[in-house]
Amino acid sequence: MGWRGFRLLASQIAAALVAWLVWVYLIHPEAKLVQQSVAVLAGALIGGWIWWLVDSWNGAQLLRWLRQSELGAVPNLSGIWGEAGVRMRRWIRQSVQQVQQGDQRLNDILSALQASPNGVVLLDAQGRIEWCNQIAARQFGFDADRDVMQSIGNLVRDPQFSAYFAAQDFAHDLVMQGRESTPSRPVKLSVQLYGYGEGRRLLLARDVTALEQAEAMRRDFVANVSHEIRTPLTVLAGFVETLQNLPLEEAERNRYLELMAQQAERMQHLVEDLLTLSRLEGSPLPSSNDWVSVRQLLQRCENEARGLSTALTRKQARPHMLEFPADEVLALAGEVAGASAELHSAFSNLLGNAMRYTPAGGRIVVRWESLPDGSARFAVKDSGAGIDPKHITRLTERFYRVDRSRSRDTGGTGLGLAIVKHVLQRHGATLSISSTVGQGSEFAVTFPPLRIRQAQTVLLPPQVASAD
Repeated sequence: MGWRGFRLLASQIAAALVAWLVWVYLIHPEAKLVQQSVAVLAGALIGGWIWWLVDSWNGAQLLRWLRQSELGAVPNLSGIWGEAGVRMRRWIRQSVQQVQQGDQRLNDILSALQASPNGVVLLDAQGRIEWCNQIAARQFGFDADRDVMQSIGNLVRDPQFSAYFAAQDFAHDLVMQGRESTPSRPVKLSVQLYGYGEGRRLLLARDVTALEQAEAMRRDFVANVSHEIRTPLTVLAGFVETLQNLPLEEAERNRYLELMAQQAERMQHLVEDLLTLSRLEGSPLPSSNDWVSVRQLLQRCENEARGLSTALTRKQARPHMLEFPADEVLALAGEVAGASAELHSAFSNLLGNAMRYTPAGGRIVVRWESLPDGSARFAVKDSGAGIDPKHITRLTERFYRVDRSRSRDTGGTGLGLAIVKHVLQRHGATLSISSTVGQGSEFAVTFPPLRIRQAQTVLLPPQVASAD
């Protein structure tokens, strides 16, 4: 029967018993059985109505509580309605907690997607934008609020993307130009769509500009190395074939052998520079506790520079006019922290470039200056032909040459300034280039104060100084 039916029956029995007692003992003690039965029946009906009214009132209280927008404390009800109210509140509270937990998980997922370094766009089955992170908004020029439920085909008008989206073949990615791409600074995006849910799609966009540039540099590097090696090899092969098949005079044979030796030396220098670059890129950074004497470093560079100048200008009989710091300046130059071999390689490359691109008899000035902030500056200034400003930013690229034919004539490999750049980066130094066409160029290296240790000056005792 259940608790509710039992309460109804009990209330009716109690009301009937009360009605019978009142009727028999108070109103009509002499009443007969039929009258007593009618009184009992009336009492039972009145008790049922009273129970129904109380039960309905409890149900109305519970219903009014359920209709509230904010569920407070459950009304204090008795019986089955009270238990129903408690159970409903518990169930509602659990449901609210589950919804809150679901919202929190969704917010966590969206926050993770927002923090992603890649662009993320969620599309519905019709290709409309449901959500996008800030990276995607910047990559495609979206407004995260304004463009919600806008078709992505109307916002991304790149023909490649339109064809990719229309083909519905998303097994591979699409590399397209980014919205921020300019001729001087190209931006490449890798875009791919993934299906999920009921027809929805996830669009991922990665900035692959650095990868594309690295791949282009790799292709250019391989092509340049192949070209640089193939040229002397072709010359060597031609001379070898000539020596093997033609009877030559002694003087002519010696001239061919000399040219072959020059080409072999050129290949040797190229291989040595390539090995130097590889070693710089793969070795640990130089220690800041190893100190190199600036005086010894520049003296060694001076000796090599004078020998190279003689070799380069022996036919003109007019060597370069080389000017190096005086001994008293070198005595106070102090020390620089780093790898001696790397610093020597960088300084020698700067000097070698200056002599190769300065005509015989030209002036080359080498300076070392201690700056007021504790840093130091090494500079090489020449009186050569100078460099057009449009080339300066690219001079440290591998195999980049302002004048290719002249570079090969002077024996350059096109890797010298690339080696200089790597060495300076490893030592925390910076390279600045200034040049005027027709007046010469200056290459200056600035070392930070942490890499410089000034020379200790020796002070004479006061009595000796006064005696002098």
